[in-house]
Amino acid sequence: MRRALELVYFSPPLDGSRAFTSINADAKTGQRANNWVTEVHTVEIENVRGKESNYTLDTAGFQYHTRPSKHATFVDDEEIRSEYYPESIELIKEVTGASKVVLFDHTIRRHRPGNLDTDESKRQPVLQVHVDQTPDSATARVHRHLPAAEAEKLVKKRFQIVNLWRPISHPAIDYPLALCDYRSVDAQKDLVPVTLVYPDHEGETYGVKFNSLHTWKYKKEMKQDEVVLIKCYDSAEGVAVLTPHTGFKDPSAPQGAPLRESIELRALVFYE
Repeated sequence: MRRALELVYFSPPLDGSRAFTSINADAKTGQRANNWVTEVHTVEIENVRGKESNYTLDTAGFQYHTRPSKHATFVDDEEIRSEYYPESIELIKEVTGASKVVLFDHTIRRHRPGNLDTDESKRQPVLQVHVDQTPDSATARVHRHLPAAEAEKLVKKRFQIVNLWRPISHPAIDYPLALCDYRSVDAQKDLVPVTLVYPDHEGETYGVKFNSLHTWKYKKEMKQDEVVLIKCYDSAEGVAVLTPHTGFKDPSAPQGAPLRESIELRALVFYE
């Protein structure tokens, strides 16, 4: 089933300067500093429940999987790292066939209307079409999180950055996650590097410009035992390299539906 819904796209700075976004919102305004503008476009988003096998990491750039989590609370970061990280590493290896997986961080997002997204403890769903990494920032991530000698060897082989996204507490009815099939993306025209300004360093993401050929998918009411792997970067050629994605307001969500809560893990994925 396809439905026409609004998504927020990226439009480059009008003065031609390099785009940037601050990771934390201003404590007073709740807005992230940036120098670009948004464009709202109506697109069709297809519910792929029952057809999940049509989409894989190497074809579409994302892949659904069902696996209950042994860790269930998702309230303590240290417990998440000690309990949820190990089982997630094994899941990513199983799905991808990777020889080595290094998780470098996670984000819990809780939709709280009226709250300001001012720091890592208050992250809200991202309602902006984006890609988490560029080739330069992906390579920098390997060097940032692994010893220099090991990183030098690993980046010479195939490596990826993959996000593992899961609803927590209850199904994702409010503000679900939409994914753009890589086969509909024009990587040369649609993607614009955006500097991501952290308090202590800079990263880089892609802003995504509107393209009427984009095909959008989501899995309606994803449950806590359902995950999606989202490819943010792949050094291999001839496969899906990335996946634009965004949260979106689903007007079909019943009034009073529980507010979205989710966790995403970010993984460096290596192959022999």
